[in-house]
Amino acid sequence: MPLFDLPLEQLRGYTSSITAPADLRSFWDATIEEAQAYPLRATFEQVENHLSVIDTFDVTFAGFGGAPIKAWLHLPANRQAGSRLPVVVQYVGYSGGRGLVNQDTKWAQAGYAHFIMDTRGQGFGGIVGDTPDPHRSAGDVAYAGLMTRGAGSREDYYYRRVYVDAFRAVEAAQSHPEVDDARVVLAGISQGGGIAVAVAGLVAGRLDGVIAALPDVPFLQDFPRAIDTAPRGPYPEIAAFLGRHRDRYDQMLEVLNYFDGVNLARAATAPALYSVALMDDVCPPSTVFASFNAYGGDSAAHKEIEIYRFNNHEGGQEHHWIRQLQYLRKLLG
Repeated sequence: MPLFDLPLEQLRGYTSSITAPADLRSFWDATIEEAQAYPLRATFEQVENHLSVIDTFDVTFAGFGGAPIKAWLHLPANRQAGSRLPVVVQYVGYSGGRGLVNQDTKWAQAGYAHFIMDTRGQGFGGIVGDTPDPHRSAGDVAYAGLMTRGAGSREDYYYRRVYVDAFRAVEAAQSHPEVDDARVVLAGISQGGGIAVAVAGLVAGRLDGVIAALPDVPFLQDFPRAIDTAPRGPYPEIAAFLGRHRDRYDQMLEVLNYFDGVNLARAATAPALYSVALMDDVCPPSTVFASFNAYGGDSAAHKEIEIYRFNNHEGGQEHHWIRQLQYLRKLLG
């Protein structure tokens, strides 16, 4: 795959043309307030994972509309009694779920608490999931997939529910007695990275304890450019829908603007380590740089971006995992 997006020197300065809705903050204030009216009801049931060095808990908590959301919590088996561990709250990529009980424990292997949120209505791809999306909009006219589900209104759009689930996942992780609620890290690849960006923005001024975000080749950034340029992956679902519903482009973008990571990134205050792959035709590098350059807005939020010049959407993989470990060890001391 050759380089198809802007040259790197232009990417470094690229900013999205989108403008945040005037009521973006009040929309999300009302959304989070409505979600928190439901008791969190986080439960942690220890389960057999067939691993000698990791303890795993099957988690259920109340997400959007009070619906039960599943997760895993992995803890190092050799943790000290009475200690409280920093926690990495991980969100997963498009089509995936939380996986099998022992499928991904890498952050716990590194000595952290590791909380993996299941994504409602997903788990039909490479990694299994256990959480349905019972919302009424699942039956609306939409393109096959999730990018246009409920996109007729900001209230019904699918990612409103997912972002709320993800916000409440932080609260659920913080509620465990062996988790340090003042040291929460948000992480994820692709869709998971986009959710991490969104939550970093949503927690700012609403929920304490998030100290870093690790968005890896993040999805859900700069929707207008992504729809126009991405030839592969979930973004073309939107283009395909609009190819038939030719009169809905402006309405669609108006709804998506409330969920665009670029707009939500501006509110974030926690330090961030991004990654971008310059041959990525699923999440074009310009969309990632749009998010990175917006992140923190006018605040003094520290941010870094790791560039993988010759990679497609797989990004840095094991190389970036080492980079993330180094980043957190320096941050946490």
